[in-house]
Amino acid sequence: MSRKIESVEDDAGKVTRYVRHANGGGLIGAGAHVADSARVGSMTYVEPGARIGSGSRVGHGSWIDRGAQVGARTVIGDGVYLGPGTLIGNRVHIGSHSRIGAGALIDHGTHLHADTTVPDGGHVTADSKPRRRASAEKRPPRRPHHGLAA
Repeated sequence: MSRKIESVEDDAGKVTRYVRHANGGGLIGAGAHVADSARVGSMTYVEPGARIGSGSRVGHGSWIDRGAQVGARTVIGDGVYLGPGTLIGNRVHIGSHSRIGAGALIDHGTHLHADTTVPDGGHVTADSKPRRRASAEKRPPRRPHHGLAA
């Protein structure tokens, strides 16, 4: 974590530049907005157009895809994938190794256990019980070398 700017090359030769967040060292893509008070764990990618609210914490090795929005004071565990266009409310807790599909909506105050899967376009309220993945499907999708969606 010695460099403030990291360049990552994908398989097609396209180079994407990321800036390390001062609080945790996560990699922030151009055009992403991460509050200064948020903590973004090392080897976490926040893609362009994503937003992370004040006081939020994102664990190590997570991937916040393009256009995803994370509210204030939200906790996201290690190895979590948030799909493109996902909306996460304030004071949400998402357990480690969960996968939140593209365009999903997670309401304010919701608590999701580790290894939870929310399908593309899914909506989880604080009152609903989220579905859990089978043990063979616990990991989020593999991130391309460059950290961008295919």
